[in-house]
Amino acid sequence: MQKHLKQLVVSNPKVIMWKPVIVGTRITVELILEKLAAGETLKQVLEPHPRLTPI
Repeated sequence: MQKHLKQLVVSNPKVIMWKPVIVGTRITVELILEKLAAGETLKQVLEPHPRLTPI
């Protein structure tokens, strides 16, 4: 699983100040986790971000 996550999440100083983002997007892992913690369903999280797909 960890190997798979390394392929999905990256940190780059040029993209949102080193915050981990989903590869190929500017969507932060922090944003996804905040939405889930707030009670949003996976469908609600993915809906406004069509480039994201469930794994």
